[in-house]
Amino acid sequence: MLELTMAAVSGTDEGATAGMLMADAPSDPGAVLRVGRDRAVCRLVTPDDWLFVSRVHLEFACGPDGTWQVTWLRGSQPDPSSEVRLAVGEYTQPLAYGGTVPLPRGGSGEVVVQDRTSPRSINVGFYQET
Repeated sequence: MLELTMAAVSGTDEGATAGMLMADAPSDPGAVLRVGRDRAVCRLVTPDDWLFVSRVHLEFACGPDGTWQVTWLRGSQPDPSSEVRLAVGEYTQPLAYGGTVPLPRGGSGEVVVQDRTSPRSINVGFYQET
């Protein structure tokens, strides 16, 4: 089971969360959870005016062995208007535009989508049950 929580955070209320959302999916091969602005395909939907997040921005997918990975999907623009990083404990790594990284099995962390033009972010926490 992968559990996600999402919060929209702006510089004016840093540390505060607005509209905490949750989604989960069993760790079945082929299971997918998406984050973005498109309500038709995303389980976690960001505010419509937060254009630094693509229509479908992040995709959490379960592989054939029951492990999860996250992909920052490429959008229609050659250069993104955000930065994405994965934080697990004290370890933080950038996620490349169009890149994929595995999530720690049985672990938790956070994927942060940071606006490059203003102090606001979408923070997606994850917890993977084993």
